[in-house]
Amino acid sequence: MTTTNHQAIAPSTAVELLRTALADADIVLPSLAVDTASPHLGLVELGRVRADVAAQLAEALRDGGRA
Repeated sequence: MTTTNHQAIAPSTAVELLRTALADADIVLPSLAVDTASPHLGLVELGRVRADVAAQLAEALRDGGRA
């Protein structure tokens, strides 16, 4: 896994990268967005998901993202 300086990537870019990676694993986080409440922190809002989606996300992470 490659690490990146957390300040070197725009939150909007991170959201799109994550959205694409999740879509590759057939996972949708409906509330995934840039957190606009604290723009100086560069946060990404992951939001709330159903339990089955959380389990699917855990499985995808455990499998290394391979669908």
